Amino acid sequence: MIDQLVKAPPIGEARDQELLKEAHSFIYFHSPGGDLAAHFFFPPGHDPKSASAPVILFLHGGMWDLSMPTQFVPHALHFAARGAVCMCIEYRVSTKGNASPVDALEDTAMAMVFLRKNAAILGIDPARIVFGGAGSGAHLALCCTTLPEIGKEPGEHFRPSALFLFSPLVNTTRKGVGGESFPSSNEARLYSPSEHVPQPDLAPCMLYHGRNDRLIPIELVAKFAKRYAKKKNSCELMEFEGAGHTFFNYNSHQQNYEITLRSADCFLVDLGILEPDPLMGEF
Repeated sequence: MIDQLVKAPPIGEARDQELLKEAHSFIYFHSPGGDLAAHFFFPPGHDPKSASAPVILFLHGGMWDLSMPTQFVPHALHFAARGAVCMCIEYRVSTKGNASPVDALEDTAMAMVFLRKNAAILGIDPARIVFGGAGSGAHLALCCTTLPEIGKEPGEHFRPSALFLFSPLVNTTRKGVGGESFPSSNEARLYSPSEHVPQPDLAPCMLYHGRNDRLIPIELVAKFAKRYAKKKNSCELMEFEGAGHTFFNYNSHQQNYEITLRSADCFLVDLGILEPDPLMGEF
């Protein structure tokens, strides 16, 4: 059934090829900058004909400059083993075709469209789509969560059921970080999640951030989390003393990787998106 989807060509680098050897890769968007691939990891024994699994859509970091679709493969392998279909996507970046964050946001929105359009083929529950992301990828996830519209479509069409985000880029205005990557300061402000909170009925959100992050100051994230949590929304920030921007990555700090992974797992269990893991024990 999944074979109905258009397969993507193998990714180039040897390291990435090794990381993606268990993935099923499909073209999810014929973008103006070229075809974009989504790399899927399915739960063991997943049968699309009878399954209706939750989905975790992973959005890599890189400040919209670097393409790093394999960043979250270790997370995807964990959550696939826990019963979720996981999707690590490529999106347009500035070093490949001079793309802007606005282009990357269009790609993220199209990934959501792809998931919902092909829910039956993939064996997923379109009402249980979770975002996992880092840095600029976390920004894209928060844009889908908070913006009133994306392109000409209502923003609610792209909203997830939950988010867990690492070192998130939350403010792209002149008081924040990353605004220079946008075509104009007006667009940087328009596409800044900080400008669209508080508002009611936002998806539950879990944030992880290092207190020594030199790229995205912890103060920006703490302020954003506080504002997000207003109007009866749920947003929790877990701070890591002495940690920098990449503290959560599998190949950066094993202990922090394990702590954040277990926390995100428990977060999804508490929401009823995942079943409790009898092997994990108490967090």
